[in-house]
Amino acid sequence: MPASPSSSVQEARKAIAGRLREIRKDAGLSGHAVAVSAGWYKSKVSRIENGVTPPSPEDIRAWCRVCGAEDQAADLIAAARSADTMYVEWRRVQRSGLKQLQESYLPLYERTKVFRTYCANVVPGVLQTHAYASALLRSISEFHETPDDVDDAVEARLDRSARVVRGGNHRFALVLEESVLRHRVGNAETMAGQLGYLLSAMAFPSVSLGVIPFSAERRMWMIETFSVYDEEQAEAELLTARVNVTVPTEVQQYLKAFGNFSRLAVYGADARALITSAVDALE
Repeated sequence: MPASPSSSVQEARKAIAGRLREIRKDAGLSGHAVAVSAGWYKSKVSRIENGVTPPSPEDIRAWCRVCGAEDQAADLIAAARSADTMYVEWRRVQRSGLKQLQESYLPLYERTKVFRTYCANVVPGVLQTHAYASALLRSISEFHETPDDVDDAVEARLDRSARVVRGGNHRFALVLEESVLRHRVGNAETMAGQLGYLLSAMAFPSVSLGVIPFSAERRMWMIETFSVYDEEQAEAELLTARVNVTVPTEVQQYLKAFGNFSRLAVYGADARALITSAVDALE
């Protein structure tokens, strides 16, 4: 796996910065000359070329105009916008609350045929109960200090899950660390209900649920929770942001990691035994 799940974002921004540097050099201009012509402080050119400051669309247009490369501005702006969508801060998408964020996933969920999800911390959203989702989203809302629309967000999440899990042509391959079963979200009653629902969900035709036991001989270390949508896009969840990965070689790394986790997991009766043991531990 990449050293950081945001590596693709950094690489994309570095590529844009490098292309702007090449355009300046091809034009035979110094950084100082570009800054003067664009009406910037001279340090701005250096910050852009070194990837310290991501250029805005206006910055790219000005740069290309000064360097006589206006025909390249549109492609560079598109690349910069693509890099911006790779790393999305939660505070930006949660400004109006959590409901809108839950609803924003629906088009992606509806067009995805095969979901592959690895979870090291909480139960995957598609299999969360009302009580579990309420406790989890409440804690997220309080931590990120978002507007309180938790009740509506929970309904949006459950409605989305029902539509894709019970309806349509979708398949879900889910792998959980055993710690997910033991980490309490909400009270004991909430956890008992959630674990019971996992047992029921194992019978769904569209769901494959595996659990990696504490006792597994690790050939793949625990990493951040991630999902892969078909084989086109991966999404990793960080504390402060989500990272969207669409570079084919990096998506393949997440698919490889998921395959490794899948081979560590147990299924069927063995997975049910781990879930039942977690329920018994609540008493």
